[in-house]
Amino acid sequence: MSKTIIKTIHAPAAVGPYSQAWFSTAGFHMWASSVGSRDGAIVGSDAATQADRALRNIEAILRAAALVLSGSRATVYLTNMDELCSGQQRLCPLFPSAFPTRVCVEVSRLPLGALVEIDAIAKVT
Repeated sequence: MSKTIIKTIHAPAAVGPYSQAWFSTAGFHMWASSVGSRDGAIVGSDAATQADRALRNIEAILRAAALVLSGSRATVYLTNMDELCSGQQRLCPLFPSAFPTRVCVEVSRLPLGALVEIDAIAKVT
């Protein structure tokens, strides 16, 4: 399988040994990860704000690769499951016609002390 690494300055740099995203030319899928940060600092002190930033980061990665989200799957990681509605509602504007499949899990910690992290697998159209 051939893959292309996607990197943009419009989303936070990886804070570990991983890529912002990569695109598979064989299956026409893109895998992206994002935490609710900008320039290495967490944006906002609440889950809703951080979820907004994480999704904007994923959008920036898609734009950098000239891709459009369609037929997707998202995983939302929360440090407090009581924030589920905040993180989940932020997905709606990205998918106006068909919501992605979604997994949501509560975790004890996230990078940089974030409250929310989102990753996405996108079918590229």
